[in-house]
Amino acid sequence: MEAALTRERAAAGALTAAADAADATARAEADARRAAETAAKAATEAGFQDPGDARHACRAADWRKEADHGIRDHEARAKAVAELLADPELDVRLDPPADVDEAMAATETARDQLDDALAARDRARHRAEQLADLAPRLGARLDALRPLAAEAAEARRLADLAAGQGANTLRMTLSSFVLAARLEEVAAAASERLLTMTSGRYCLVHTDARRGAGRSGLGLLACDAWTGVDRDTSTLSGGETFLASLALALGLADVVTAEAGGTRIEALFVDEGFGSLDDETLDEVMTVLDGLREGGRMVGIVSHVAELRQRVPAQVHVRKGRAGSHLDVRAPSC
Repeated sequence: MEAALTRERAAAGALTAAADAADATARAEADARRAAETAAKAATEAGFQDPGDARHACRAADWRKEADHGIRDHEARAKAVAELLADPELDVRLDPPADVDEAMAATETARDQLDDALAARDRARHRAEQLADLAPRLGARLDALRPLAAEAAEARRLADLAAGQGANTLRMTLSSFVLAARLEEVAAAASERLLTMTSGRYCLVHTDARRGAGRSGLGLLACDAWTGVDRDTSTLSGGETFLASLALALGLADVVTAEAGGTRIEALFVDEGFGSLDDETLDEVMTVLDGLREGGRMVGIVSHVAELRQRVPAQVHVRKGRAGSHLDVRAPSC
């Protein structure tokens, strides 16, 4: 019986001790919570986010002593400077207060410029990427076009040469070059007629000389055997110009006949111009025309010169009247 009581007393003592320990544990936990709350509040009031930041901010005593000394020294110097500035005998103009609104506006402007610059940079980067992709393709295309460009340049040079441009110093077109060859033949044939009509004074020669900044190739010069000077045909008188024109027409007829395999131009009409000739020259011209007529060609003359009536055997007179014009044909008597 005693043994059982002893065991019960021991168990009761153990339970009492456990209860006391549990109470002590609960009090300790409550104390710990209160201490943690106090620590968190103290850390927050001290400017820390939590007690952990406060623990990390903990410094050694020497560091705290040195920092305290630096703070006290700064405060002392700031106090001394403030006392000096507060001296009424020291007239120190204070800086005006900063213009916050202007600074904010400048900040916004700078921010907008930064955004624009960033956008421009992005666009430039995108274009650079595109160009990096297109550049090799462009180079390949240019390489493929080089032979064609060379051929085009050669064709252009030939076209310029034919058009009287580029390296064509005479500025003579291809058509003018071809016509110039024919004009030389016409001038040679015309000179035979002109020498006869001018008693051996004038003949015609072809020239390639340019007139001012114009083109060349179809120029004519009148060679004056009396003066030995080659004159431009524009310097000839009215009568001389008519003779040269008539000689060219006859020379052209001769060249056409030769080029056409001997096919003759059977009819030739000369319209006016005889009134500008003197009697001697008119006789020479009519002699040439009579020679053509005697060779089988029909030569028609349109003129108002009365002297020609004695030299032209067949005439057609056009007379005007109130009822209209009528013709009067006069044929040579057999």
